[in-house]
Amino acid sequence: MSITRLHAGPRMSQAVVHGQTVYLAGQVADQAKGKSVGEQTREILATVDRLLAEAGSDRTRILSATIYLADIGTFAEMNAEWDAWIPAGHTPARATVEAKLAAPAYTVEIACIAAKA
Repeated sequence: MSITRLHAGPRMSQAVVHGQTVYLAGQVADQAKGKSVGEQTREILATVDRLLAEAGSDRTRILSATIYLADIGTFAEMNAEWDAWIPAGHTPARATVEAKLAAPAYTVEIACIAAKA
């Protein structure tokens, strides 16, 4: 099976497609960096949409998501954005954990695995 790497850099690829599976790297909000958890989550989810489309998938085909929050106290704020974004009946397996992220301005990071369409 072939492996396709999208937006590959020296350290990581933003997405990797292997067979019928799409793996997204953890995404952070570059434009909303330092802003609210809600704003960062919205930007990240838009990036997830873009990367999945480029890889031949979409949000209805997400199998698993891992969400990292700098402060678990912002869980409800993040969930408000997630719940508005994920289509009913297409909720993936998901884990949300509190973690120290790469820089203090990042408060949310989301990684996903999806099936190709």
